Amino acid sequence: MKTMKTILILTTSFLISFAGYGQKLNSMEWFNEPVKWEIEGKKLIMEVTPKTDYWRITHYGFVVDDGPFYYTQRGGEFEVTVKITGEYKTRFDQMGLMFRIDEKNWIKTGIEYVDGKYNYSTVMTNEHSSWSVIELQGKPEAVWIKAIRRIDAVEIYFSLDGVKYQKSNVAYFPEQRSAMVGMMAASPDGDGFKAVFENFEVKHLPDERRLKWLEENKE
Repeated sequence: MKTMKTILILTTSFLISFAGYGQKLNSMEWFNEPVKWEIEGKKLIMEVTPKTDYWRITHYGFVVDDGPFYYTQRGGEFEVTVKITGEYKTRFDQMGLMFRIDEKNWIKTGIEYVDGKYNYSTVMTNEHSSWSVIELQGKPEAVWIKAIRRIDAVEIYFSLDGVKYQKSNVAYFPEQRSAMVGMMAASPDGDGFKAVFENFEVKHLPDERRLKWLEENKE
């Protein structure tokens, strides 16, 4: 009898835990929802909408704001991580993380496929877009991304093995404003591609300046 009770308790705990994670992913929202997408366990799988992108003015003169973006709303400081795998086909196919306050203030960061090469790419937009790229060696099967929002910046890191991370950017991002954070993909020149996001997680971080104040004002 005790064994049966133990099994029931463990099974219930597992189901509650699994449901909690699923609810977390299922409770997120779409900006530019793609026609075809699904949640499978800890994965978000989408067929990226053709001829979509995020860019604002710089160099090209146009504003585009129509890529699929699956997000949750967050205030304060936090750390976000995700693993990405894409079946890139056409120039500028891209996927990764996005931080967004509005159409004039956002960051997208992840893999961008350019001239047959995989690049770790970040576009920072405050009224105008700025683009930076790091060319990767070979074509890694997957890439892990970690980003930390602190005060008025986002620190961005990427990894090819999920263990060792390399910093790519420290990007300005307006502080004290609620932001959307989530998974983004786009296919500016192409007809779309399959994008898989795994183990997306947002972890709250205590406000850095408040921690400093508390340390300086101990009783």
